[in-house]
Amino acid sequence: MYTALRLQKKLKAELKRGRAHQNADDTRADADTGAPADAASAKAAEAPAPESRSAPDVADTGVEIVVVSPEPYMTYQPFLPEAGAGSISPRHVVVPLRRVLSECRIVVGEARSIDHAARRAHIRTIAADQTSTGSSDSRTASDSGSTNTTDTTGADGANLALDYDELVLAPGSVSRTLPVPGLADHGIGFKTVEEAIGLRNHVLEQLDIASSTRNPEIRDAALTFVFVGGGYAGVEALGELEDMARHACGYYHNLRPEEQKWILVEATDRILPEVGEEMGKYAVRELRGRRIDVRLETRLDSCEDRVAVLSDGSRHPCRTLVWTAGVKPSPVLAATDLPRNERGRLRCRATLQIEGTPNAWAAGDAAAVPDLTNDEPGQECAPNAQHAVRQARLLGDNLVASLRGKPLVDYEHAYAGSVASLGLHKGVARVYGRKLKGYPAWLMHRVYHLSRVPTVNRKMRVLSEWVLSGFFKREIVSLGSLEHPRAEFEIAAGGGPRTEER
Repeated sequence: MYTALRLQKKLKAELKRGRAHQNADDTRADADTGAPADAASAKAAEAPAPESRSAPDVADTGVEIVVVSPEPYMTYQPFLPEAGAGSISPRHVVVPLRRVLSECRIVVGEARSIDHAARRAHIRTIAADQTSTGSSDSRTASDSGSTNTTDTTGADGANLALDYDELVLAPGSVSRTLPVPGLADHGIGFKTVEEAIGLRNHVLEQLDIASSTRNPEIRDAALTFVFVGGGYAGVEALGELEDMARHACGYYHNLRPEEQKWILVEATDRILPEVGEEMGKYAVRELRGRRIDVRLETRLDSCEDRVAVLSDGSRHPCRTLVWTAGVKPSPVLAATDLPRNERGRLRCRATLQIEGTPNAWAAGDAAAVPDLTNDEPGQECAPNAQHAVRQARLLGDNLVASLRGKPLVDYEHAYAGSVASLGLHKGVARVYGRKLKGYPAWLMHRVYHLSRVPTVNRKMRVLSEWVLSGFFKREIVSLGSLEHPRAEFEIAAGGGPRTEER
């Protein structure tokens, strides 16, 4: 989204001054975001139908930007732990693309394949699940009043073939899983807002289960929470949710915070490597001081039958296992004819152009961009939000410069630092060489991310929730039924009771 927003602003300004037509006559951009977290933009080949067009007519500007995303919103992932703990409303963690990218055409769907040699992307839209029509429709560019555009729908009325002139890929990343027995059946991810809210409801439901049973095995398993992965996602999620669950125990007559067992499993010898070794050790001491069992140089071997078996030989019956052990590039990259490195990321130049591929750009987690600030040759920029946001801005500028025949700028960004929250009023940070911990680090974490979340609307909503949380207590309501909203109606309609595994 950041790239599309930058591209939208730049092209709009240039077109108003009447300069863009000099080198980009009748040019289209197609934006494929593959994942809502890493905004992407690309020049689009498909014009919207007249009745749904909100952007300026392509014939008037000569340029159209199409953003392809599986969700109609962008998720600001650093706020997921606080959303999971109830400190922020989940609606304020996401940014609606149609509101922010008003000059772009939004296509909600997934890119199934990209043939860059033919300048065509094949998109499966959300209408693919609606197969009741059974009709086929094919429109050409002339049907929508546009040129050089193909809009082809398949037999299910849901597959689009988008022709484009410029392609920008920023599909982000997905969770990197391992073939651990039982993981697919019992593991919980923490990369989307749906997973964050689902995990919050799940944790609170476990407290209800533990409070309502006299079976010690069920009670112990319900009060055992295992997190695998000691990076930002795992540590921040565990810290926030442990804070929430400890607070919630005060409202149960037969639960004590000391009965909960929180376990953090990390395969390496430290957690939060981005904040440095010293701050990482402090984070371990802080978590262990809260009775959190931090196990370093330990792996998850199995979680079959809801029993977490660790490489140190210990066994932990648990009903909650959260997997945050790394990420990998979006699978859509494998369905392209673009060059990739051994890790599956797109090979890019410092200008964010894809190597050896004209009219193709990439940024974010999916792009292997040379790190020009690193003294060691061959190093690449880390796949994190800090680089993704800055790359997106430069990519928008470089794409416009390319269309106008101007020189491109290399991406070069020195590492500013890292901040991490360990729960309410607790955190660690290393910013421009300065090390902070405790309340100052937690405050810097909030200030930094508040400055980075897109739109003034979201900034003010998040800030107001933080201010109000200083006067009122945490919410401890579980709304797990939201995941199955039709359950009650199905029972009333005679479908019988639904038994959902919790």
